[in-house]
Amino acid sequence: MKTDFSHNHYRDLLRSFLERGYRVCDFEGADPAERHLIVRHDIDMSLALAEPISQIEAGLGISATYFVLVGSELYNPSSPDSRRSLDKIRSSGHEIGLHFDASCYANTLEALDTAADAECRMLELVVGAPIRTISFHRPVPELQNLARPIAGRRHAYEPRFFADMAYCSDSRGAWHYGHPFEQGAVSEGRAMQLLTHPIWWTPESMSEPLPKLERFLGERQQLLAAELADNCEPYKAVFESRNSQ
Repeated sequence: MKTDFSHNHYRDLLRSFLERGYRVCDFEGADPAERHLIVRHDIDMSLALAEPISQIEAGLGISATYFVLVGSELYNPSSPDSRRSLDKIRSSGHEIGLHFDASCYANTLEALDTAADAECRMLELVVGAPIRTISFHRPVPELQNLARPIAGRRHAYEPRFFADMAYCSDSRGAWHYGHPFEQGAVSEGRAMQLLTHPIWWTPESMSEPLPKLERFLGERQQLLAAELADNCEPYKAVFESRNSQ
């Protein structure tokens, strides 16, 4: 079973889960033995690209958890545009969690607790709501199936969510371990954590991940150029000249 990773196919995917009797739950309420579905998004590159995904889910009455990086070079959750995106996602009924890059810190659980708590507090100031859940960014094996909270908060790789229930991800822009409906949990009526990344899901059908990344990079470069022109007079004339041609 394949998908073209378009917005329409994402909507169809969620509808198919609902038609199969799945109930969408948050991390706190999901039971591995039940037909429960956790809908999770790790936002690695763009908050703006997450907005249409959140609207698709809201239209189906689904609430997801969107995990946000606070130290990324690719986006700043505190910028005005990012705050607007976060407000729109939250107002559609979704939860914001912390996407935590543990590789930036000392490799002890005590150090990770301290760092994750600090990042959660930073993100709470941005979104104006408690951060209850954490997902790890590119987790090392030692953090997968870690049977303890991080910074006193639940995390998406606890055994309950990562081993006791099915786990399916679109990492690198494909279902590398099989389509969600090819998982045995679906036929057995067990829970699943479904992880997607908004960068891979586009308004039109695009089969390969590289063109999506190249388009994102081009749009990001144009945004940075416009921002530089707004804040630097020597560059403004060059930018306006280039865009008038």
